Amino acid sequence: MAVLVLGLIIFIGVHSIRIVAAPWRDAQIARFGIVGWRATFAVLSLAGTVVTIYGYALARRSPAFVWAPPFWMAHVTALLTAIAFVFIAASYVRGNHIRRSLGHPLLYGIALWAFAHLLANGTLNDIVLFGALFLWSLALLIASTRRDRHAGVVYPPGTLSRDALVVSTGIVAWAIFVFYLHGLLIGVRPLG
Repeated sequence: MAVLVLGLIIFIGVHSIRIVAAPWRDAQIARFGIVGWRATFAVLSLAGTVVTIYGYALARRSPAFVWAPPFWMAHVTALLTAIAFVFIAASYVRGNHIRRSLGHPLLYGIALWAFAHLLANGTLNDIVLFGALFLWSLALLIASTRRDRHAGVVYPPGTLSRDALVVSTGIVAWAIFVFYLHGLLIGVRPLG
């Protein structure tokens, strides 16, 4: 569990610098340049991701069960993660109504994905991993929304064709992940 927590500290810490230390971040960008900052950020993010995945794999070897989700919770989680994938797709496609409405659909998607996994998994390592990602995404969402409001950010209007692209891309990505990649990468087939 310690390795999982270390990975989360690295990953969330790097991704929270703008929230907790914006002046320091700006000073580092001025000192090393935007390319140097992005390279350092990418390396630390990757390191945090790798350590988190490794720590989660280690923790899964001796799970501590906190609660047992009901059998039908997998279907609720599947529905919520499908919506999360659509939100995530909306963050990468310009000119859609979801991005216009939410502002930061990636963070909504991560929060919903993490929350859905909290519902379907009852081990301590799952609660630590998905709970930390859920709380972090909410904190980042609040900070990002405040920053947008302060800066007067207005997202461009959406079009139905872009909305259709977002929904179809999100659902196809979700289906590929749920029915193929989740079992291959995680070792669990969420829908059997």
